[in-house]
Amino acid sequence: MTEKMGASLAAEVVSIQVGRPKKFGAAEAVADGTEKFWHSAIVKMPLAGPVAVARANLAGDRQADLKHHGGPDKAVLIYASEHFDFWSNEYPAIDWTAGCFGENLTTSGLIEADVCLGDVFRLGSCVLQVSQPRQPCWKLSRRWNLPKLAVRVQQTGLTGWYLRVVQEGFIEAGQTMSLIARLHPEWTIASANAVMFAKPRDPTRDRQLAECAALSASWRETLARRASRSATGS
Repeated sequence: MTEKMGASLAAEVVSIQVGRPKKFGAAEAVADGTEKFWHSAIVKMPLAGPVAVARANLAGDRQADLKHHGGPDKAVLIYASEHFDFWSNEYPAIDWTAGCFGENLTTSGLIEADVCLGDVFRLGSCVLQVSQPRQPCWKLSRRWNLPKLAVRVQQTGLTGWYLRVVQEGFIEAGQTMSLIARLHPEWTIASANAVMFAKPRDPTRDRQLAECAALSASWRETLARRASRSATGS
């Protein structure tokens, strides 16, 4: 059942960031074998004025690893500015500001406990839908030279979340992102994180989350595979 929410749940877009893949790594460290070059678009720069939003990307935004990043289910990444104080206390040497987590939209007003899978938002002339939590990879840790950062993001549940683009259009920093429909109130981003990163894993909850139609295809496949392996004991 669709639960109409109107503008009762909303967030302000504090900043919009985009980036293109770049090569990282110190040549001298690569030469002596202590590290390898790596490519990523995790470093993103803020944009002013209207930004075009297409099905797979914001204008000017790209991904280096298309197997694990990008695509229609992960077109737009959001991170809540509310979390910056926590990370400043955890890692005070870093100036945690908009774009630090490689997000496209830095927002204020909503966190993982407030947002549900399948939530439909209107932002500018776009309509966007929540598709999955962010599952940070090693590149986030590598960017900040904090080996445990990606794991800490998972442990804390301060992950951010992805949106798919239902209606293309234009967005701008300072606009309000307002909820217009709630499809799965039983699955907040926080509860989806709790299932994905559970230790030990719960095959029943894996199966239940995998059955959420609004969840991204990649997460549904992963969870269904985990549940199946548990059922067969493999």
